[in-house]
Amino acid sequence: MSLTDRIKRPWPLILVVAVAIGAYGAWRWSGDDGPGPGFMQGNGRIEATEIDIATKLPGRVDQILVNEGDFVKAGQTLAIMNPDSLRAQLEEAQARQRQSGHAVTAAQAQVALRESDVATAQAIVKQRESDLFAARQRLNRSQSLVRRGAASQQELDDDQARLHSAEAGLAAARAQVVSARAGVSAAKADQVGAESAVAAVAATVARVQSDLEDSRLKAPRDGRIQLRVAQPGEVLGAGGRVLNMLDLADVTMTFFMPEAVAGRLAIGSEVHIVLDAAPQYVIPAEVSFVASQSQFTPKTVETASERQKLMFRIKARIPVDLLLKNLEQVKTGLPGVAWVRTDPARPWPESLTVRLPE
Repeated sequence: MSLTDRIKRPWPLILVVAVAIGAYGAWRWSGDDGPGPGFMQGNGRIEATEIDIATKLPGRVDQILVNEGDFVKAGQTLAIMNPDSLRAQLEEAQARQRQSGHAVTAAQAQVALRESDVATAQAIVKQRESDLFAARQRLNRSQSLVRRGAASQQELDDDQARLHSAEAGLAAARAQVVSARAGVSAAKADQVGAESAVAAVAATVARVQSDLEDSRLKAPRDGRIQLRVAQPGEVLGAGGRVLNMLDLADVTMTFFMPEAVAGRLAIGSEVHIVLDAAPQYVIPAEVSFVASQSQFTPKTVETASERQKLMFRIKARIPVDLLLKNLEQVKTGLPGVAWVRTDPARPWPESLTVRLPE
């Protein structure tokens, strides 16, 4: 090998080393080492509370009044189920309600009639008591006259017969009073039954009216329509989903932290979120949930090596007032990074100070 070859041969190795050193220096110069000790990050996605707008009763979808992406207010009618069957049920129940009302009136009339029967029977008792008193007086006079020989035995026997007849008449009148009072009790029982039937029919009317009102599917809270699950004309069973909406006032990010970090976090701890889609902004949030048990980190969140470690699931909630000011920009499913401060004594670095869109 010539001297020239020996001189040229080390150059490729020297060139590789130089390139490697330069690349490492550039990486060290331009790379993001994070905010340093006292801070920890976790990957996650923006999530919002999902609400299914579903039918209470089976039926046919009549109208859907909103489209995907529409913002809706609490109480706003979103869809209408076909109400024909419920309206027929309501008319039937209202007819039975009127019928039961007439039955109550008839029962009240029967009670009044039976009470008048009692009054009549009591008057007859008074009359029979008077007849009995007169028969006893007549018998006493007849007995006195017979002893003096001024009246015949026949007259005495007749007066005794009248006395027995008056006693029997009084007993019969008193029995009629008891019977009439029993009739009043029976009439009052019928009246109570008729009134109970009125209450039952009224409850049926109220239930059908409630079902009829529930055929208009309304938004339980403010939010945004995410999906139209059904279309007008489709027949759905009870609980069938028609729409899916998001509550944009309850937006969180779920991320995972190791035990050493999760153990230091408390409910209300400060979290700063940086979304991949808008890295120029830093969104404030607070810890709203820390899992009590560890788990393996899902594959969609952490790297393969970190999945071998047990992590704790944490939720950070974005303030409601901030969400309400930026409803148009709130989108679920956006990935990002949640930064937590493990050392409260350390201030947030400038790169993680809160920066919001104006």
